Amino acid sequence: MTRPTLDESVVLHDDAVAILDRRRFPFERVWVRCATVDEVAVAITDMVTQSSGPYFAALYGMVLAARDAAHLSAVDARAALDKAGDLLVASRSTNNHLRKAVNAVLAEVDATGQVTGNELVDAATRGAANGDETYRAKSRALGEHSAKLLPDGARVLTHCWADAYLIETVAAAGRLGKDISFFCTETRPYLQGARLTAETLAEMGVDTTLITDGMGASVLQSGAVDVLLTAADRVTLDGHVVNKIGTLGLAVAAHAFGVPFLAQVQAPDPAAPTAADVPIEYRDGAEVLHTLGVRTASDKVRGHYPAFDVTPPRFVTTIVTDRGPFAPDAVARYHQPA
Repeated sequence: MTRPTLDESVVLHDDAVAILDRRRFPFERVWVRCATVDEVAVAITDMVTQSSGPYFAALYGMVLAARDAAHLSAVDARAALDKAGDLLVASRSTNNHLRKAVNAVLAEVDATGQVTGNELVDAATRGAANGDETYRAKSRALGEHSAKLLPDGARVLTHCWADAYLIETVAAAGRLGKDISFFCTETRPYLQGARLTAETLAEMGVDTTLITDGMGASVLQSGAVDVLLTAADRVTLDGHVVNKIGTLGLAVAAHAFGVPFLAQVQAPDPAAPTAADVPIEYRDGAEVLHTLGVRTASDKVRGHYPAFDVTPPRFVTTIVTDRGPFAPDAVARYHQPA
């Protein structure tokens, strides 16, 4: 099965981090060059990269920060890395991938001891490489667990762009000999579902149908799909699923029409016992007044843009992690000793 373009969309070079601009994909293959950690943070905030893309961008942004701090004393260099990490984590606050990426790099730096110069850069680079492989390995495991839950011939409705989770689920289903097809919501206002999800599934040879966001409940009611499957930007210890705005409405409709909802996350967040512990990002309302750079409402109208919503556990059937599936009310067991 073909590995899709977006599987490798952040690349570390000797002088910069190159990020494939997902705002322009698939119509153009444009790479944004980020020479500093500040430029990486701006690229994340400005939606150059989305879903798991910011995780990889943060990993390699921390390497840029280490290169920039290599001439400092060990103490000052470590402080500079903390500052860079704080900047990256703040660039998009709802998804905790950014914090994980920063911690992966800092853990390797701290394990190496008080270092500076090339030793600091080497430690940060190792931490980023470890974080990259860990994320991919966990995504593969999550995909395998997810694929086992999908019946052969499953018709899957998904929302927004689940990135590595979706890629690995499709790959795992193929290894199991399962034939699955997808309905993708377009996901306004950035159309990640239309441009990223649908394109990637098509690249992988999967039967793919695109619907507008407003069609989801009707498709669920019609019996055209067997399961709702989305990623989760964060899952709380009490089973709330935080994901791209629109997930809540689909989950409620799926519950009403007896369609199971599977939410994918590598692990529930131990720092978020409840939904109240998750900051919800609100983006500039002007963004919803445009589609692919074209204004779709007059200047007499204002926009409102909560970027994420929270689905209560009663509307979630299963939370699939890299350690397997959990019922929403049992997902905290993920962190308990085996």
